[in-house]
Amino acid sequence: MEPQASTSGPVAWTRKHLLGLEDLSAQEITAILDTADSFTEISARSRKKVPALQGRIVFNLFFENSTRTRTSFSLAAKRLSADTQDFTASSSSLSKGETFIDTARNIEAMGADLLVVRHATPGAPHLLSKHVDCSIINAGDGAHEHPTQGLLDLLTIRQAKGSFEGLTVALVGDISHSRVARSNIWGLTKLGARVILCGPPTLVPRSLQELGCEIAYNFDEILPQCDVVNVLRIQFERQAKGLFPSVSEYSQLYGMTQERVLKGKENLLVLAPGPINRGVELTPEVADGPNSAILNQVTNGLAVRMAVLYLLSGKMESKGTGTGGDAPANEKDA
Repeated sequence: MEPQASTSGPVAWTRKHLLGLEDLSAQEITAILDTADSFTEISARSRKKVPALQGRIVFNLFFENSTRTRTSFSLAAKRLSADTQDFTASSSSLSKGETFIDTARNIEAMGADLLVVRHATPGAPHLLSKHVDCSIINAGDGAHEHPTQGLLDLLTIRQAKGSFEGLTVALVGDISHSRVARSNIWGLTKLGARVILCGPPTLVPRSLQELGCEIAYNFDEILPQCDVVNVLRIQFERQAKGLFPSVSEYSQLYGMTQERVLKGKENLLVLAPGPINRGVELTPEVADGPNSAILNQVTNGLAVRMAVLYLLSGKMESKGTGTGGDAPANEKDA
């Protein structure tokens, strides 16, 4: 797949849902990043709330555990002045036999405007989008995609490096079971970056080359080429046993240490979507060191989710703006 060139030109936002980055163009991805950039200053203000989504209702439907994503979406909605409600599957009518779709339709009947959905089944948000009228945001569907995580990674890279053209980005670890990897792959290749997937052969199948990536199994060999390394968590909960000999051996071969940081290019950027396993995917000195942008990712996640909620609410279409670079700033004066 040939990379699509990045563009900063204006684009009218017309999509109702955010189900993944696979279906978005480079222009649409850039529009979300530009809108998120304009929301980052809100977090630095003493008054961190704008009335952009006042009167809208955002439901978080999480059928899997989450800390950062769920909290980030809730806080993003509140900073835009939307009403929010969290849904917990274990205490819902699902335990009484109600279907996934019926649950969502009942919540929509309560006035929901946007549903943020995390589910263990790939394609669950896509299915839901065909049965409800409100907007659906995919907050992670099995090992398929996690679009807002991909977007916040892209925003963090763009802030640090300025552009994606000419960058080499390595995604290291459990690629097979990672929804974060797939969203990163789609976003990075569409914006013009070179993507290398690296990890044990059992976790990095050759078939992923079809997505426009390179495959490598020796981390130390590719490090001198890397501008960015995104260290992915081993998804023990999704994989069969015996995919690599031991955690200790994995860490020796693929763990991000300070010695490996020095093998990368100057100002190597280290990302990790979290939760991080210190001493496995990366060492504490790397996680807390100057090359790490892990906490920047968390901060940018809030801005990205504000941008997605804002765009899907129809604000861009109703205002007739382009990327939305000025619109959020205007909202603060409302």
